[in-house]
Amino acid sequence: MGEAPPPPPPVRPPARWERPIDLGAAQRAVETVRSALPYITIGPPIMHYGPAGDVHIDVPLVYHDVALDRVHFDPIAKSPSPKGRPVHAWGVSVDRAEVVSIMEQVLKELRVVDAVEFRKPEDCWVVPLAWKVLIVAHIKVTSDGTQLVPDYHLTAEMRRFASW
Repeated sequence: MGEAPPPPPPVRPPARWERPIDLGAAQRAVETVRSALPYITIGPPIMHYGPAGDVHIDVPLVYHDVALDRVHFDPIAKSPSPKGRPVHAWGVSVDRAEVVSIMEQVLKELRVVDAVEFRKPEDCWVVPLAWKVLIVAHIKVTSDGTQLVPDYHLTAEMRRFASW
């Protein structure tokens, strides 16, 4: 009757090869954050008020007018909260100037942790910042360890919702 259809094209399997971890790049990432730390400032506190009267405060860490990460602020303890523990407080009065004053002092006490994580989906290193014994922020660095990676969503939030 007719000719047989051509064979279907092959399906390319997913790549099974991954580049090995470059410890030099990991060390460069730590040094990149360490050299940037003196130039990091705090941005305007972002205060979210819930319908039940609760308040949640995030303070952006800013480098050259872009946010790198947020520090959760505990308005009851009047100090940073560990990464992964955002605080929602009820029945507290929050003074923006007091939050700024406390976080400016905290900023002076931040230190770079000599370790990194690697986030494969984003292809970047993550360098933790610690205050006392708490990890309070993660700074992303490109996979070659040379450039900071901004948090563009936080930068937009900072510019949209926070009055300085």
